[in-house]
Amino acid sequence: MLYTKDSSPALKTLHAMTIDVEDYFHVAALCKVVRPDQWHQQPSRVVNNTHTILQLFADKKIRATFFVLGWVAERYPELVKEISALGHEVASHGYSHQLIYNQTPELFRAETLRAKQILENLSQAPILGYRAASYSITLRSLWALDVLTELGFTWDSSIFPVYHDNYGMPNTPNEPYRIQTRNGLMLTEFPLTAAKVAGMNIPAAGGGYFRQFPYPLFRLLFRRASQGNRVPKVFYLHPWEIDPDQPRFSEASWLSRFRHYTNLEKCEARLKRFIDDFAFSTLSDSLHSYNPTETYANRDKALVRLT
Repeated sequence: MLYTKDSSPALKTLHAMTIDVEDYFHVAALCKVVRPDQWHQQPSRVVNNTHTILQLFADKKIRATFFVLGWVAERYPELVKEISALGHEVASHGYSHQLIYNQTPELFRAETLRAKQILENLSQAPILGYRAASYSITLRSLWALDVLTELGFTWDSSIFPVYHDNYGMPNTPNEPYRIQTRNGLMLTEFPLTAAKVAGMNIPAAGGGYFRQFPYPLFRLLFRRASQGNRVPKVFYLHPWEIDPDQPRFSEASWLSRFRHYTNLEKCEARLKRFIDDFAFSTLSDSLHSYNPTETYANRDKALVRLT
């Protein structure tokens, strides 16, 4: 590895490079064809794919935030230790990659605490950041924000200000903001990136959108969302998205296969190009360069702006 902790991008606007560390069979798009009790039967590819990303980041001399799934950390502890030792930021992606709004608050709390403790033991550092599986903090699960603060998280990157069939809160801010939870604690939200086009929020955060949109279009949307590369934004990707040789589930629906498999063979090259086009670091570094000025209160199924 060529990466050093002292490496830093030369450009002033630091966007957040984030990786959701999960395996190809964890994704919500495939939940109907591979159940959690079948995960252990699947050939895992998460370690090798994450190593490829770590080497790319070393070559590009950038740090990133790795949201590690507790299920992965428990089975591949050396991977978490390596991510941390290389100077990257370790954050939580929960434990079982289940949609929060399908869980009870009690189950969510137990799983989130379990994942946090696993990651803290492995990284030997406090775990302060969280990202929900499939961005499943929505109007139906705002109670999860209260749980996060009670467990010691200080920031979150789970709310996607777009319309989507499985997630999204389109009327929430596009810029980082503070959330006062019902227990009186504060959480900083760094929302997923969306570009305003003709009055609508268009997703420009990464993942499937990064693979499915033509690269010049995605780059244009990301630049537009960042107001001409002046405002820090979040980019995300999964290790399986640079792996075109992963096992395929032909029995999945057409839409699920489209979302999961489109342009896997192009993604790694696009990621290298994207890193050259923008400056990146960890989410915390990016957030430190932005001073949130708005505060919202977590009410019953609503975020209400405080004056």
